[in-house]
Amino acid sequence: MAETSVAARPIGVFDSGIGGLTVVAALRTLLPNESIFYLGDTARVPYGGKSAATVQRYSVEIAAMLLKENAKTVVVACNTASALALPRLEETLPVTVTGVILPGARAAIARTRSGHIGVIGTRATIASGAYERALRALNPDVRVTPRACPLLVPLIEEGWLESPITDEIILQYLAPLMNDGVDTLVLGCTHYPLLRNAIARLVGDKIALVDSAQNCALAVRDLLQRENLSAPESARAKLAVALTDPPDAFLRVAREALQLDVGEVEVRTL
Repeated sequence: MAETSVAARPIGVFDSGIGGLTVVAALRTLLPNESIFYLGDTARVPYGGKSAATVQRYSVEIAAMLLKENAKTVVVACNTASALALPRLEETLPVTVTGVILPGARAAIARTRSGHIGVIGTRATIASGAYERALRALNPDVRVTPRACPLLVPLIEEGWLESPITDEIILQYLAPLMNDGVDTLVLGCTHYPLLRNAIARLVGDKIALVDSAQNCALAVRDLLQRENLSAPESARAKLAVALTDPPDAFLRVAREALQLDVGEVEVRTL
């Protein structure tokens, strides 16, 4: 009975903002019986410009709020927090924790044929070297070419997902990786799956795209099965979304692009 009760509890997901809803969408598709509580720290977004100590403190605070919602596991749907705070969360939380970096790295290693992997992300994620470390821990011989793409998140948040301007900027960022011969590209930011169609169209079929949101969802599914925490098939899945500051226009963009019915959005005071 106790195990059944725990399994019925929600998956807790957090991000520094709303981009982590791409992970929620992947979880909803893969795990339709699971309830999800999503918490976006919109009052303090972005985490990318903060120190490691600050990102760790923010992440612990937000994860604690998820535990108050009775989360059975915590998903860090933020590349910066996954890079800088995951070990701290694993040490301090009484539930399992899944980040986005290791699942993405594992998928990239499995997909590459030449052993040359490109990684795109925000300046903070690329500067952290987290993907390079994860990839080389899995395969010391892999060649990794990282590329910071700071303009992509603002374009996504403006809703310019299919704009010629966005295409031009994507090409500016990705042309050096394409010319360098990467055969696999990790979308190392939870916003970037919203540009997956545009990126795929521009790079062609010679480069495999690895979506960190999708692979994080797969890792969560495997974790729940391994820990006997999967919700029963009879469960009525619910999605609750809360933010630490009122939502801006990007919530509409994400909701429409991901076809997510987020319902009433709560605002939680820190």
